[in-house]
Amino acid sequence: MREYTSFLAAHIQAYALFQKASDRCSSTWETSLFLFDSHLKTHYPQAMELFQEMVDTWCRQRETEINNSCISRVNPIVGLIRYLRQRGITKVEEPALPRKERRTYIPHAFNEYELANFFRACDEIPDLPKTKRFASRRIVVPVFFRLLYSSGIRTCEARMLQTEDVDLLHGVLDIRLSKGIDQHYVALHDTIIELLKQYDEAIRKYHPERVYFFPTKDGSFFKRQWVQDHFRSAWFKYNGAYSTSYELRHNYAVENINSWTDLGFGFDDKLLYLSKSMGHKTLESTRYYYSLVPTFADTLIKLSGQSFDDIVPEVDYD
Repeated sequence: MREYTSFLAAHIQAYALFQKASDRCSSTWETSLFLFDSHLKTHYPQAMELFQEMVDTWCRQRETEINNSCISRVNPIVGLIRYLRQRGITKVEEPALPRKERRTYIPHAFNEYELANFFRACDEIPDLPKTKRFASRRIVVPVFFRLLYSSGIRTCEARMLQTEDVDLLHGVLDIRLSKGIDQHYVALHDTIIELLKQYDEAIRKYHPERVYFFPTKDGSFFKRQWVQDHFRSAWFKYNGAYSTSYELRHNYAVENINSWTDLGFGFDDKLLYLSKSMGHKTLESTRYYYSLVPTFADTLIKLSGQSFDDIVPEVDYD
């Protein structure tokens, strides 16, 4: 935990501990809080109370920032102000955030050959040297990424998944710690349920009383960098095209959409189920994946006689 030195240090520290207790204090959040504290210390060394100007001058979007970068930097301060207001510590308003920009990056479209290569590389991770850490890694990595692939959950949801939230009897995940604050449930396929049961039995030999389903050597949860490093190591062992771990979630959505060519439930019903399973607050969030499957538009019109926009209209943000 960083050391804060401004007049607001005690409250920032309390908020950071509050976030950490909720398993929501990432390194990005800690950095933003530390920089905001330094801003207060440098520019308002004699201050005893927080004023709107102090917040606005630091949170204002910089000329070199795109909207999404500004949002990432300022979001922790929004949380801090909200925390202080709820406890009657300040009347300062939360800083305004710019509108989130749609990413222009097009996710990599996996083919069966690439996926087979990737999971083969995951299974080939050595358990040398013969230590608890490396033995656990060999058990965790293949199952962790297969869970992402088969369930569409976010990498952070898998990292922070607690053992008590995995119902292996009924095959349901209780996602309590996610991108937002909304809790949701994910029903698992029979094949991944069986794999998780085997994994659970194997990992208990090294972590018999673990809190997190995928534990680190000290019993905590893995950081984002761990996911990135292990995905890249396994992916580029046999594949050449650029890809990221988060694209397993994109693949899950696209594969589901591509499978909707039967005459069962309507498209809108299936979209709603997919949206809830993926933890989206609105259908608009799920609608994004539709743009990744351009050829599906023709299939949809052929089967339903309606376009996507007829079924799920564009959201008016205003």
